[in-house]
Amino acid sequence: MIKRTEAAALSLIVMAYLVLAALYALRTPDWQAPDEPAHYNYVAQLADGDLPVLEMGDWQQDYLDELRATGFDPALLDRLDTLQYEDHQPPLAYALDVPVYLATDGDLTAMRLFSVLIGAGVIVTAWATLRLLLPHWPVVALTGAGFMAFLPQHLAILGSVSNDPAAELIVALMLLACVIYLGNTTDPEAVEPPKHISPLVLGLLAGAALFTKTTIYYVAGIAVLAVLLRWWRERWSLGRASAHLAAVIMPALLIGGIWWGRNLSVYGGTDFFGLDRHDEVTVGQPRTDEYIDTMYGGSTRVYLENYAETTFHSFWGQFGWMALVMPDWVYRVFLIFTLAVLVGALLFTIYARWPRNLDGPQRDALVLFAAAVALVLAAYLLYNLDFVQFQGRYLYPALIPLALLVGIGLYGWVAPLAARIPALTLIPLLAIAALGLFALYALETYIVPNLPTW
Repeated sequence: MIKRTEAAALSLIVMAYLVLAALYALRTPDWQAPDEPAHYNYVAQLADGDLPVLEMGDWQQDYLDELRATGFDPALLDRLDTLQYEDHQPPLAYALDVPVYLATDGDLTAMRLFSVLIGAGVIVTAWATLRLLLPHWPVVALTGAGFMAFLPQHLAILGSVSNDPAAELIVALMLLACVIYLGNTTDPEAVEPPKHISPLVLGLLAGAALFTKTTIYYVAGIAVLAVLLRWWRERWSLGRASAHLAAVIMPALLIGGIWWGRNLSVYGGTDFFGLDRHDEVTVGQPRTDEYIDTMYGGSTRVYLENYAETTFHSFWGQFGWMALVMPDWVYRVFLIFTLAVLVGALLFTIYARWPRNLDGPQRDALVLFAAAVALVLAAYLLYNLDFVQFQGRYLYPALIPLALLVGIGLYGWVAPLAARIPALTLIPLLAIAALGLFALYALETYIVPNLPTW
């Protein structure tokens, strides 16, 4: 049962998110979000009735460099519609944008605000997932949801035209469905066993992921892992386990197979995902080996240091097309915050006597969360073996598990005393509120004055 105070706190978080994200959408100059023109052009092609095909010329390195260098000078926008290098992406996220595009005659601001609304769904679903996982500590779910709602770079992404908001929503829905499927419940003291969600739901969500973005393909593996964990814990027969696995795998393959078959017919060979064509088309995009030799004189150590630093910076906030960096003191504060979260998480596990006091469904869900972080991190590392893409936002498909870490990390500092002094539970939420205020400060102090509006 959700208490009124908890519902009120969640409502305040969502309303504050909507205001902040809308401000990011309205006040960030046009096209000054990573790859926004190419994402917009994908929607435009769908609205015209064309399913995009990635072709030579869709990536124009010199033109992109000129646009970024001049802050997207209107005099250079006459061929902005030729930037179509996202055309290899699956179409579901863009299809959701088509009605808004048609209703507003392609208004960029309206499409950004639609992304903001999808982001609200991400925040609420993330809260529901964490609330279900740790029902005894509702402040952890609120803190985690607030972290996702007020993370400055996350606000910048959710306030732009991209396939990221829809992809994040599918990830959130999948994690919520898996947590329910494993048997977690908001009332762990209930006499009746919890109701389980059908494995078919996991299969349909996995299929939706395969039709949305390659960076969230990992959730199909998460769904299969959920079945395997429950099979092991509940000692199922082989027949029952096979039925559940089939209910997950078959819909996912059928839905994903539609897109993969189309790619094979268009790009040929074994290019299921269009990534081989992407590598051919993106001529001039920095390759890792060349970048190390050119920028760092062959020093892998210096490269890795820059890789780690830029990833950390851009996870919290490095705006525009990664050119707008905040002052060093900001990142030092975030580093202290990160270390405090890690120490607090350790304190919380000691206080809560984990893993001994975890029940089976909770342990399984935490295994899923750990697997999600590991898979997203591995994909990020592997991608950067070929291309130079030090962008912390590529870790956002694992943002809900990271939000759980933030939730228990901040609450861990006050947990031992919170039972005797309930007011202490407000401290994690106050810390998150401070993050929201900083997000507004970052917009007005760093983004608006430094990105030209023409």
